[in-house]
Amino acid sequence: MASIRRIGVGFCVVFAPIWAQSSSAPQNSGGAPVAGQTATPRPARVVPAARIVSFAAKPESVPNGQPVLLIWATENPNGVTIDPEVGRVAARGSRQVFPTATTVYTLKVGGPNDAALTKSVTVTVSGTAPAGAAKAAAAPPKDARMADGKPDLTGVYGSAGVRDLMPPALKLGAEKFKVDRSGNFVGGRTTLGTDCVPLGIPQTFVTPYPFQIVQKQNFLVMIFEYPNTFRFIPLDGRPHGPDPDPTWMGEAVGHWDADTLVVDSIGFNDKTEVSGYMHTEALHVVERYKRVANGLQYDVTVDDPNVFQKPWTLPTRVLPARPDEEKVDEFVCENNPDYNKLFGKDHKK
Repeated sequence: MASIRRIGVGFCVVFAPIWAQSSSAPQNSGGAPVAGQTATPRPARVVPAARIVSFAAKPESVPNGQPVLLIWATENPNGVTIDPEVGRVAARGSRQVFPTATTVYTLKVGGPNDAALTKSVTVTVSGTAPAGAAKAAAAPPKDARMADGKPDLTGVYGSAGVRDLMPPALKLGAEKFKVDRSGNFVGGRTTLGTDCVPLGIPQTFVTPYPFQIVQKQNFLVMIFEYPNTFRFIPLDGRPHGPDPDPTWMGEAVGHWDADTLVVDSIGFNDKTEVSGYMHTEALHVVERYKRVANGLQYDVTVDDPNVFQKPWTLPTRVLPARPDEEKVDEFVCENNPDYNKLFGKDHKK
């Protein structure tokens, strides 16, 4: 468990990985399961729903050529836009507009689980006819493309936990690779630790911190706010190196399958986990990123011939677009004592 300071934002959080999927079985005083009693699954983590708190125009009636201030507030959005003409905006804010005709402004909010919310306000401009419906609703922006016609994925995105995960089939004798969080497990780097080391792929995408994509013609860079690490992904058709040095984030190469970015990664060390399972340096990860209306559809398959009987495909999820963010922030790990002692746990490393 870590005490985290996010530089530039000015807050501290202390948390444990609540997204880890596990179950707890009744145990006797010695810690052994009680015969005849089954494990009780932990309830699924509930994602807060998106909400429009308020949307108003001040004033609602003006002479032609006079300004109007649009003011809005939303909660838990994946993306927020105002039509017509304003476009993408932050979750909360204000914007001055100069309507030349009576206009209906519509706040649109996309949220978790493909939620779509709208709220409208009408600004009356005296002495003018209402704007036509075609003018009131701005046309959706054209998908951003690179010079070669491939999707431009540049932007900031959020992460997403894994849901409805089916456990993998393990090889005989590989049960030792399953993470056991019921005791003082020290088998590697579980989801978040006090030392703030990189989490590997795909585990990085379950943290509650955003990441940023900067895309060029022949390469793409992913910058992760936690823990201030990155991935360099060439897109020029090069193969993997013959024997890459093991690293936390692995060696990645990418290519396009139509409009889907495929990233193939090897060269990992054995110090990270994949959704509750440790792995060896033979870990091989194949990711597929496809732009959708509210972010990036993320599909990933992992394989480790020393652990899994066959490649393990995790459930599809969406990494939500964060148009309200221009960049990720600096992240600094400091003042990270072991808080387990506060909960009566004898945690040792």
